[in-house]
Amino acid sequence: MGSCERFWSKNTLISLGLGQFLSLLITSTGFSSSELARKGINAPTSQSFSNYVLLAIIYGGILIYRRTKLKAKWYYYLMLALVDVEANFLVVKAYQYTSLTSVMLLDCWTIPCVIFLTWFFLKTKYRLKKFAGVAVCVAGLVVVIFSDVHASDRAGGSSPVKGDLLVIAGSMLYAITNVSEEFLVKNADRVELMGMLGLFGAIVSACQINHLFPRLHFLHSFLRSILERQELSSIHWSAGAVLPFVGFAAAMFLFYSSVPILLKISGATMLNLSLLTSDMWAVLIRIFAYHEKVDWMYFVAFVAVAVGLIIYSWGAKEEDGLKTLVGQNGSEQSKERDVEEACESGQSVGSCSKAVADGKPGSSSSTTKI
Repeated sequence: MGSCERFWSKNTLISLGLGQFLSLLITSTGFSSSELARKGINAPTSQSFSNYVLLAIIYGGILIYRRTKLKAKWYYYLMLALVDVEANFLVVKAYQYTSLTSVMLLDCWTIPCVIFLTWFFLKTKYRLKKFAGVAVCVAGLVVVIFSDVHASDRAGGSSPVKGDLLVIAGSMLYAITNVSEEFLVKNADRVELMGMLGLFGAIVSACQINHLFPRLHFLHSFLRSILERQELSSIHWSAGAVLPFVGFAAAMFLFYSSVPILLKISGATMLNLSLLTSDMWAVLIRIFAYHEKVDWMYFVAFVAVAVGLIIYSWGAKEEDGLKTLVGQNGSEQSKERDVEEACESGQSVGSCSKAVADGKPGSSSSTTKI
C-alpha cells in the first residue's frame, strides 16, 4: 500500500497527464499538416514561423518586463533554434511524400537517440525498470506497425521512401533539441528558453522563407528546395487553407509552452515515450471523426504503451526516492565527520558534548576519547 502511494505522487500524475496532453497536441499538428498536404500546400517552415512569433511575443515580452540578464549564452539559443527549425521543417515536409501513419510511426526513432544523448551528455543513469518501460512502449509500436503494414494509409504518399528518410532525420534533430531543452530548463529558466527560442526561431524561419542568402551559389540548389516564398505566393488562401494553419500554430504554441514543464519533472525520455500514444489518439480521431474502421491490435498497442509509461514512471519514482535517501544519509555522515574533525582540533569536552546532543559540528560522537 505504501509503495502504491509513493508511486501515485503528485509529480507522477502530473507527468502522465501532461504527457498525454502533449500527445494530443502533437496529434493535432499532424492532422493539420496532413490536411494542408492534401490541399497541395507545401510550406513547412511558414507553418512553424507563426509558432515562433507567438513564443517571441509572449515570452519575450515577459523577459523584457523582468529586465534580468540571460542565464545562458545567447548563441546556445541560436544553435538550438536552428536545429529546431530544421527538425520541424523535415518532419512537416515528410507529409508531402508519405502518409500520416508512417510519419507518426517512424518518429519513435527519437527515443533511442534521446536515451543515448542524455546518457552521454547529461550523465542520466537508467535503471532496469526504465529500460523495461521503454521496451514495453516500443513493443506497442511494433504491434501497430504489424497491424498497419497492409493498410491503404501506409501506402499513401507520392514518395514514401523519401518521406520516411525525412522523418528519421527530423527525429534525430528532435532528440538533440529535447535534450538541449532539458539541460537549459534545469540550468537556466523556462521563460527565457521559450522567449529566446521563439526570437531566434522566428529569425531563422524568416530567413529561410524569404531567401535572404542569394549569393551562396554553392548552396543554391539546396536553398531552393527549402525556401518557400514562391510556395506562399501560389497558395489560394481560403477558409480551408487558413484554418489548418491557425490550428497548427495554436497547437504548436501550447506544445512548446508545456514541453519544458514535463522536461523539468521527468526528462526528455519520458516526453518522447508519452508522445508514442499520439499514434493511438490519431486512431481514435479517425474512428470518431471520420468513422473509419481500424484493427483491434491498435487497442492492444495503446494498452501496451500505457503500461510501459507506468513502468517507466514507477522506475523513475523509485530512483528519485533512492537519491533522496542517499542524500540524507550523506548529509548525516558529513555532519558526523564535521563533529569528529572539530573535536580532534582541540575543542572542549563540554562543547563537543553539546554539539553531539544538538546534532551540529563541533564535537566527536564519543566524548570519552578526549
